Amino acid sequence: MVGCSLLTLTQTGCGVPPGPAGIYGAAEGLSFLQVVGLSGYSAFTKVKTGQGLNSGPAGLLGAAEGLSYVAVVALVTVFALQAVGVVPNGGAACYEV
Repeated sequence: MVGCSLLTLTQTGCGVPPGPAGIYGAAEGLSFLQVVGLSGYSAFTKVKTGQGLNSGPAGLLGAAEGLSYVAVVALVTVFALQAVGVVPNGGAACYEV
């Protein structure tokens, strides 16, 4: 969902449309929280123990950890490009009700 949101942001200057009853917007917000939470917890664990998170069953936790770091880099890149004007900024006019 973060990737979809960032792609929509780079093309329109706005995030994902709210959708019916705001479900798409809620999913977007929760996915951003998940990415930041997992990356933050992983960084905290790395500082505290010197190792990242365990790979987990079938390596899924390790894969999620790696993908969350990629998503954080993408977030920072897109928001930095938006700050310098390369990516459009929809501002308060996005999805007015």
